[in-house]
Amino acid sequence: MSLSCHRSLRWGSGLIIGLAVGLLVPAAVFGGSALGAGAAPGAHQAGCTSFWVSPDGNDSAIGTQAKPWRTVEHARDTIRARNLNKHLSCDLVVNLKAGTYKVDKTITFDDRDSGSNGQQVVYRSADGPGKAVFEGATEVTGWTPYKDGIFKAPVDVDQPFYTVYAEGQRATTARYPNRRSDEEWAPYLRSILFDPTKEAVRDQIGFNAGDIDPAWDLRLGTSWPAQVTVWSGGSWSWFTDTVPMLDINFTKRRTTLVYPARYGFINSGGGSRYFVQNSLSLLDQAGEYYLDYPAKQLYYKPAGGTMDGVEVLRPTVTQVFTLTGASTSRRVENLTLDGLAIQHTDFMDWYRYGWNGTGDSGFKHKYPKYDTQIELPRNRWGAITLTNTRGVRLTRLHIQQTGFTAIELLFANERTTVSDSLLEHLGNDGIKVEGGWPGEGDLAHDNTFTNNYIHHVGELVPGDSAGVEIMNSGRNEISHTVVEHGARYGISIESRPEIPNADNYTGGNQVHHVRLSHLAKDSGDTGPFYAYGVRNQPPYTPDAAVSQLIIDDAHADPSMPDSKPYGVHMDFGGCGFAFSDVKVTNTESDPYHGPSAGPCSTFANVSWEAGFDDSRMQYDRIGVLPSFPYEKP
Repeated sequence: MSLSCHRSLRWGSGLIIGLAVGLLVPAAVFGGSALGAGAAPGAHQAGCTSFWVSPDGNDSAIGTQAKPWRTVEHARDTIRARNLNKHLSCDLVVNLKAGTYKVDKTITFDDRDSGSNGQQVVYRSADGPGKAVFEGATEVTGWTPYKDGIFKAPVDVDQPFYTVYAEGQRATTARYPNRRSDEEWAPYLRSILFDPTKEAVRDQIGFNAGDIDPAWDLRLGTSWPAQVTVWSGGSWSWFTDTVPMLDINFTKRRTTLVYPARYGFINSGGGSRYFVQNSLSLLDQAGEYYLDYPAKQLYYKPAGGTMDGVEVLRPTVTQVFTLTGASTSRRVENLTLDGLAIQHTDFMDWYRYGWNGTGDSGFKHKYPKYDTQIELPRNRWGAITLTNTRGVRLTRLHIQQTGFTAIELLFANERTTVSDSLLEHLGNDGIKVEGGWPGEGDLAHDNTFTNNYIHHVGELVPGDSAGVEIMNSGRNEISHTVVEHGARYGISIESRPEIPNADNYTGGNQVHHVRLSHLAKDSGDTGPFYAYGVRNQPPYTPDAAVSQLIIDDAHADPSMPDSKPYGVHMDFGGCGFAFSDVKVTNTESDPYHGPSAGPCSTFANVSWEAGFDDSRMQYDRIGVLPSFPYEKP
């Protein structure tokens, strides 16, 4: 069988996949046109056919448009077995027909699946962006009435799941206090100091009388207990932890947690905000669910009082695709995912950001304090996870309703492109770049994120969530991007403030033509644009640039006790940036807040300084471009 091929073009802002050149078979092979309906622009020349996959196909077939295979895995394995990707002169394309591809096991690629000679192996939605849907959940059926408008159904699962999707959106784990709305995380309870000697403890929360009802069935001491989700740190509102409860003492008014949170629950500003969840006793609001995993029963309260016409989905996977090279010298290279829809992935049994103390990772590092800055190993993943890659392209994706991060670039990844994609209703971040430990090799750099629309981030991890988060990674570009609605950041660029410049890989990032709005909605000491530990020593000659940036609406929930949100917040070491043509409006605190060490960035035509010229703002180019392939939310 001959191979489908496109000659790759260099991608620029807003471009899709390159210009196709070459077809040996008739154009009808591609559905009556050179590329098929809704495909990336371009035209084939004679010489290339393609493999085809369809949800209705058969892996015993021959992989043509008329007789397609059924699974991506079979296409991958065929290419591997025949070494079809080893000597490419044009892109090898696997066309995925429209329909739903059920995923009950993560689809994996490794360095055996790379393109070659600068050409890509492309897995593309043949009928247009978003038409080939990779479904990470399965429907729950067999609902019967329980009581008080609650229904129940059996779930025959070998392991629990940690989020549910119902009536077209994420369901809320049964909790107290009930959510004010689907757009908010509040209201909360507030922890108290139950013992003056326990102010710094991280695994015991004091509570007010009446906050936790002794009649609740919290199943403490079992394998499936209730949990707390808490903004640990007292009045600090930086990180949220979701941790199971171990026991409770109503006389002392304190509950002990199975794992320590990131910080203690009391400081000079008072107690931490939190809510209790994961108990059938708390299921009393429409849109809430409870999984009784030991009994294999799922409970849900529908908005309309009936389950007629209501679809409830429970996740089967946390990750849909992983691209993992064997090492930094054996990377996955030149592989493209184009136009795929990915949805309904799982969360995790408990969550805390980072190790609690210096050196807690158990490994010797040049800067062990960075242990507190990096995600725990158990949390380093997304619906798509890249590790040890080079030249990977993720384009025209629609990723929605994820349990955790949408796209995770873990450690050694360079020249990745994420473009023209809609990322929405995400458990944590939209795009996260995790570059590894400082001083141990500059492995994550020169990635491009352009023409992406990201909204409703941090639905399950409001603390530290971002539309785009770059950790210890430099020379990346974020452009023509919109980030809307989140509890904390729109864009965050971070390392650690004690890292000397020579060992800090976070410099040289470029941000331009970006709009950030309706962010910092439930956290403090923050801003929609945030930087921390980027340049920690003079000279602060700018090598990073931020231009044509609009920030609007940074207001936290009234219950948030920390310092109110800024527009641009350059925290400790937030230095070495050249700001130009930046407009900030409608913020609860100052539009700009700089490092306490003093000025260490440069400014030209920014709205918080006198003489701002609004006519220099390129409003028609800020945000996603007209070529954006999806309807804007």
